[in-house]
Amino acid sequence: MELTSTEPNWVPTSCTLPTAERPLRVAEFDELFGTATESVSRTAEGVRLVLRPEPEVAARSAELATRETGCCSFFAFTLTVAAGTLVLDVTAGPAHREVLDALAERATAAVPS
Repeated sequence: MELTSTEPNWVPTSCTLPTAERPLRVAEFDELFGTATESVSRTAEGVRLVLRPEPEVAARSAELATRETGCCSFFAFTLTVAAGTLVLDVTAGPAHREVLDALAERATAAVPS
């Protein structure tokens, strides 16, 4: 898989989102990572984001994940709400492992200490 040279390293060339809209989408993810994410970890299948367990965060995460699968259909997002927790798991096939690595790195860097 080839990543575009002018995009953040987790935006693959297979992304169908118009180039002009990509910085806006990246900003939306950065905002989610920086304001609603409590922790980031790697799983055997992908990346796990533990989010603040609030209805607004759940709604925003679900809406963003839905739009993202429209342009990057290789992603799978699972939002789990249980026992006072909110978890967003992001997975992709083996061909997109480097995209998951870059996403995890970007999310980890954005989470407040």
